[in-house]
Amino acid sequence: MEDPVLLSGTDGCGTKVKLAIIMDKHDTIGIDAVAMCVNDVACAGGEPLFFLDYIACGKNYPEKIAMIVKGVAEGCKMSECALIGGETAEHPGLMPEEDYDLAGFSVGVIDRKDMITGQDIKDGDTLVAIASSGVHSNGFSLVRKVFEKELTKEGLSTYYDELGKTLGEALLEPTRIYVKALKSVKKAGVKIKGCSHITGGGFYENVPRMLPEGKQAVIRKDSYEVPSIFKLMAKKGQVEEKMMYNTYNMGLGMVLAVDLADVDKTMEAIKAAGETPYVVGEIKDGEKGVTLC
Repeated sequence: MEDPVLLSGTDGCGTKVKLAIIMDKHDTIGIDAVAMCVNDVACAGGEPLFFLDYIACGKNYPEKIAMIVKGVAEGCKMSECALIGGETAEHPGLMPEEDYDLAGFSVGVIDRKDMITGQDIKDGDTLVAIASSGVHSNGFSLVRKVFEKELTKEGLSTYYDELGKTLGEALLEPTRIYVKALKSVKKAGVKIKGCSHITGGGFYENVPRMLPEGKQAVIRKDSYEVPSIFKLMAKKGQVEEKMMYNTYNMGLGMVLAVDLADVDKTMEAIKAAGETPYVVGEIKDGEKGVTLC
């Protein structure tokens, strides 16, 4: 590298942890913690180098902690970064014995010339999105409100035909890690002009972050199939559509802006990394922001 730049990201899994506690299933929540950090690093063009986790718990149950860390290690393997340490802190009196919270941070590196800044985005560029695995790790306060009556081990073990799995399985599905997909696009020789990780705040808060002034992202809602879990939540919780798109990824975990001439190469590179891409819209001149139509 001619001019290496360090990038870092820190995050947690939000109240998704509460569902893991109810279901007593702790082996995937660590993947979420890694994903939320490394996806942000990758979004700026960086390759994650290492990750550290922090677990706060009411009481240290070694088997439970081992399961959590197993998930963290799995997430690090998936993102090709090293798990170099962490901290487990017991907080008796501050947290109930069964409760815990999980957070972490990652540091990555990028050559300054390869950073994804959004500054070169122009009218006519194409938006290519990568499919999410479900709700990921955002908006779980609303999830818990919608499924308030189902928040028991029995309720979360209920099978839903439209989901093809139990409610708990659908909601605990780990956040996709997009590091390999973005590396694959870069290796294909494509310049990613802008990249948006669709996390808390959904499309309305995250997509504008990658845009320069005077450019607008236009995303077509019918360009892909919205996953069943979001349809179920909107229907059951009577959540209006704009609120859904302002809270959740709605099936798209990462949105990239690329030159029209690079669309095919981008799609092939994402598929080669084992992910599902969609052409979802384009960039137009106009007031900075996102339009969903």
